[in-house]
Amino acid sequence: MKRFLVGLLIAASLVGLLWAGAVLLTRPAEPSGAAAAGPGPRGLSLVVGQARASSPSSVDYDRLDARLQALMEDPAMVGLAVAVVENGEIRFARGYGETVAGSGEAVTTETVFRWASLSKGVAADMVALLAHENKLSLFEPVARHAPSLRLPAGNEQRATVSDLLSHRLGLFAHAHDPKLEEGEDARMLRASMATLQPICPPGSCHAYQNVAYDAASEIVEQVSGKTYPEAVRERLFAPLGMYTASATREGLMGARSWARPHPGGRNSQPVEVTDSYYRVPAAGGVNGSIGDLAIWMLAQMGGATDVLPVPVLRAVQNPRANTPGENARRRKYRERTTAAAYGLGWRMFDYAGHRVVGHHGGVRGYRSLVMFDPVRRAGVVALWNSSASRPNGIEYEVMDMVYRLPFRDWLDIDDRSLAAQPEPAAREDNEGGSG
Repeated sequence: MKRFLVGLLIAASLVGLLWAGAVLLTRPAEPSGAAAAGPGPRGLSLVVGQARASSPSSVDYDRLDARLQALMEDPAMVGLAVAVVENGEIRFARGYGETVAGSGEAVTTETVFRWASLSKGVAADMVALLAHENKLSLFEPVARHAPSLRLPAGNEQRATVSDLLSHRLGLFAHAHDPKLEEGEDARMLRASMATLQPICPPGSCHAYQNVAYDAASEIVEQVSGKTYPEAVRERLFAPLGMYTASATREGLMGARSWARPHPGGRNSQPVEVTDSYYRVPAAGGVNGSIGDLAIWMLAQMGGATDVLPVPVLRAVQNPRANTPGENARRRKYRERTTAAAYGLGWRMFDYAGHRVVGHHGGVRGYRSLVMFDPVRRAGVVALWNSSASRPNGIEYEVMDMVYRLPFRDWLDIDDRSLAAQPEPAAREDNEGGSG
């Protein structure tokens, strides 16, 4: 009998060892090196929700999910990905629709989209990080590290790095964007800005830029000795665990799952991904999944101070210029966001008495948004592969729940009267407008 029991124990131990070995062999490999150090959770389930939360939630995720599914009934929509953070935790992350209309390939939390003008916050954070390390000053002349930029009357010697990142160079809005889209070289275009008529002295007025703003990528390259895509990957994306994020056209199109641009909605064919705004990567060249965008938002809330120290976040989130034009662009939402300002690559709003930080983005066939409260560590991000404007209401529906405000049909799903207040038409190249 004793021999039988010993044999049984040995057999059970062997079964246990075999089972453990099978688990180890089938478990996905963990990333190595710098990428493993980041706080970013991977393999997000479609709906993270309250089950994984360590504190109570203000957001009704069932209602949010139902609202987003209803939004996807709009023929202007093709694919959409949304994530929500509460109390510094990713509580919700889900993809909707398709990467290509009619393909059957579902959008997931790992599907890569273009971030468009959300790229500006990446550039500002990168430059502010270098300044924090005393490798440059935000208040020295922009010409010191960006020799390609020439401004009227030699103002590149007066405009500071801070002026560059807050769109206060004294140029009219979107200077030379059409020429960039026609294929002209970005550095040559920056050099030719000296011939433009200024609208104000540097630092005294705000006018949104893309070509000029990309002097930020030149600053990063001059100071770091690396290409801009390499620098942001090594200093930001990899340490944060943002494994799908990149700053090149190849990074988008080489992804395992990537959303094709559909300016005309699901009844249209996808269009070519042009390289225009990849040639100004600091202004509009970043790609990534909604999972990575959620991680990026968490870092802006102070969730990764080993990568983005608090002084860096304070520098970029400090208002530098009032932007009443942004209030006009968001007039549909004026009940909530009553005042707007611009920091360094980021916008700040008064949201019903609360300070929030965010940005929008748009290039042909792609749109994006981020909005968060850094004090409550709550916010929302969204990416979609069409030119539809209705998803802009997502940030308002989520933040209303965060602040427990009365429900408003910001997505225009139930109350069609909001359709009488359409948003102004926006340029397809990175946000548009003069706000």
